[in-house]
Amino acid sequence: MLPPKMHVLFCFCSCLALAQPFDWQDPKPVAHMKSSAWVSKIQALMAAAGFGQTKIPRGNGSYSVGCTDLMFDYTQKGTFLRLYYPSQDGDPSDTLWIPDKEYFWGLSKFLGTHWLLGKILSLFFGSMTTPAAWNSPLRTGEKYPLIIFSHGLGAFRTIYSAIGTDLASYGFIVAAVEHRDGSASATYFFKDQSAAEIRNKTWLYLRTLGKGEEEFPLRNEQVRQRAEECSQALSMILDMDRGKSVKNVLDLEFDVEQLKDSIDRDKIAVMGHSFGGATVLQTLSEDQRFRCGIALDAWMFPVGDEVYSRIPQPLFFINSEHFQYPSNILRMKKCYSPGRERKMITIRGSVHQNFVDFTFATGKIMGCLFTLKGEIDSNVALGLSNRASLAFLQKYLGLQKDFNQWDALIEGKDDSLIPGTNINTTDHHKQNLKSFLKILLKNCLKVCVCDFNALSQITHIKKCRLCHSSD
Repeated sequence: MLPPKMHVLFCFCSCLALAQPFDWQDPKPVAHMKSSAWVSKIQALMAAAGFGQTKIPRGNGSYSVGCTDLMFDYTQKGTFLRLYYPSQDGDPSDTLWIPDKEYFWGLSKFLGTHWLLGKILSLFFGSMTTPAAWNSPLRTGEKYPLIIFSHGLGAFRTIYSAIGTDLASYGFIVAAVEHRDGSASATYFFKDQSAAEIRNKTWLYLRTLGKGEEEFPLRNEQVRQRAEECSQALSMILDMDRGKSVKNVLDLEFDVEQLKDSIDRDKIAVMGHSFGGATVLQTLSEDQRFRCGIALDAWMFPVGDEVYSRIPQPLFFINSEHFQYPSNILRMKKCYSPGRERKMITIRGSVHQNFVDFTFATGKIMGCLFTLKGEIDSNVALGLSNRASLAFLQKYLGLQKDFNQWDALIEGKDDSLIPGTNINTTDHHKQNLKSFLKILLKNCLKVCVCDFNALSQITHIKKCRLCHSSD
């Protein structure tokens, strides 16, 4: 099989060659990308070929949605998040999806490819927007339930906007934390107050394993820091809800005083994807202010054994069909004990990236090539996940809404859902061999991100280059 970066570079270089964007004798052709006339030609070619931009869907609820960025304490120890919330604006303009080119460079590092890919990704996706009004005023007059959201490994605060905007459109405030534990593709802080005033950002990129370094100690340390960051974000938001004077270091037009008396303090949940799913468990075990948790296709490897018995709150696992593997499911089942509410469903035909915005940001060819799309339609997959989440949140946060119309989804009662899991955990070796053969047949020309875990258990490969899953 070709290594993943070869597919990436082949794909994009083929498009560049077809469009003939620059003279190959130019020693620094990429330096002139943004001002060159060929940019629109390339983007049109990509869209026509099924590679290019599509739209991140708008929320399905009745509320308009706004968003802003909040940073409290300019140092690396501070809190950094994107906030999605019900907005006063009836017809919002969209917000830039990925706001800094450094995030694209971080993604190229996460993918294990040349920095040039970051330039190319920035070219194609740098102007893409998400359906929320930037710095729009908060809709006042009611208290909102709060969700703290934790991103996956190699992700960052902005690329779960389809989830954030949809939940906000149903009347939630969603705080998507950007973790500074070294698990984000990129994030930034300020070295001192003067640097913050002139916006001189210090960038922190993905922390990779050193040669011979054991993975579990690193990931366990990271998941503990992530849980602390989720609790810290909650504390800051509750301080603003109390009317405490809090300064947003980013000094944006959004007035944080709007958040006073806006949070229903008894209705707080934590939610996360992949590594963020592990963060959900860690956070619930440490902070009883969170009433329940939702783990989206959780990667359980970072969680220590001591955590499983320390989660009294209701917990909902929503899994994709093609990411999970026996030992990961067995770890989820360690959370099950008499008298504790646990739910699990699996979305048929879905892949690990169906929960991430990239499933909407790419066309069919690119989506299939990099396993960003499953057999199920991306809108259907995320719609099922979000509606099941809403029903679960109503039930365990005590909301007075109509989300109970989707209660059946919590039990997996839908043609596109599997109650529990599709993974056979009774015979690991047979199941792993079956998964391995499936990978060989399905991915003869590429590496499948979402099925890597089963492959690793046969070949003893340490981790996936793309999703960094390991076991």
